[in-house]
Amino acid sequence: MSVEDLNQIDFISTHTDGYIALTISDHLEWDDNPDHLSILLAKINHYLEFIETGQIYDKYPDAKGRKIVIEIIAKFAPNEDCYYFLLSARKQMVSLGYDLKFGWMENGELILAEIY
Repeated sequence: MSVEDLNQIDFISTHTDGYIALTISDHLEWDDNPDHLSILLAKINHYLEFIETGQIYDKYPDAKGRKIVIEIIAKFAPNEDCYYFLLSARKQMVSLGYDLKFGWMENGELILAEIY
C-alpha cells in the first residue's frame, strides 16, 4: 500500500502509547512531484472518512474509546511547502478531535517532525 492507493488504509495498529494509529506510507519525493500534496490530502481525506463514518470500528473494534492519530511515514524529509501543509492539516485534525503525526526514515531511523 502507498499514498497513491487513495481508497486504501495502508496500516492500522494500536500504538504502544495506547492510541490507534492509521498510517499512511508515503514514498514520493517532495520536490519532484507537483501533485504530491494533492495526493497526500486526498489520502488524509479518505482516512477521515474512514473514521467519521465509523468504518474504523467495524474493521478495528479496538479503536472504540481510544484516541485516533493519522501518522504519515515518509521516505523523504518534508520540504517547506510540506511542512506548512502539515501545520494546517494538523490544526484541522485537532479541531476534529484527532491528531496528525509525520515522520521520515533517515539512516534507518524514524525521525518525527514537531508539527506546532
